[in-house]
Amino acid sequence: MLAQCVPATGAGCDLRSRIAAAEAFVATRPGTVGYVLRDRTSGLRYRNAHAATMIWTASTIKLAMVVDLLTRERAGTVRLSAEDRQLMQAMLRGSDNDATDTLWDRYGGPDHRAFNAGFPRYGMTSVAPQPGFGSVFPYWGFQKGTADDFDQLMNFTLSQMNPADTAAIVAEMQKVAPNQQWGVWGAGPQMAPGNKNGWSQEQGGWVVNSVGFAGPAQRYTLTVFNALNGEGGFDDGVQTTTGLGRILLGR
Repeated sequence: MLAQCVPATGAGCDLRSRIAAAEAFVATRPGTVGYVLRDRTSGLRYRNAHAATMIWTASTIKLAMVVDLLTRERAGTVRLSAEDRQLMQAMLRGSDNDATDTLWDRYGGPDHRAFNAGFPRYGMTSVAPQPGFGSVFPYWGFQKGTADDFDQLMNFTLSQMNPADTAAIVAEMQKVAPNQQWGVWGAGPQMAPGNKNGWSQEQGGWVVNSVGFAGPAQRYTLTVFNALNGEGGFDDGVQTTTGLGRILLGR
């Protein structure tokens, strides 16, 4: 839903202007771009035309794994060790693949399906592992999902988790390594952004994704999934996701 613009008060006018600018920007960018913007204070949410397009998730799925592990621990079905928590921190701050492999094997169950079984609880109803890649199935590294899925995940994280777990995830997403300071990070330091990015060369070319938040009390969330479709590379995807972060959230 798009905000109603009321010129006398300015309500919704800035959001409409930003979305119009974002749509014009996306029209010039390579590949397929799906994005979802949400204002958690007003409840307004905007989805572009490709928000439901299935795209490789790359490392954004690591945020979903952390949410799942903390949720399972609160439910008493797993007990996380200090080492597990260090691995989770490495996943969020540095997008560490080895740490992710360890936790996928440790908590994925004998058939590696435990994480995917939990993802729909966080609103990720389209996320699906992709067969035919690698020796493990399902595997975190070969999944597809939508910007809609990760918009739901980000908002579950901020609104429905135990407050202590939410605060911990927010803090880690605000401390990402320099190689992840793009995408939603484009909102600028004055907006105190945090993000989990994903980037990889997949079947069909590069994918460059960003999911995160910005603003006081994480007022705004933004998810951008960019499948380059062979029309560009990593740098193009970074420019697209960061440009949207700046246009939609920058102050």
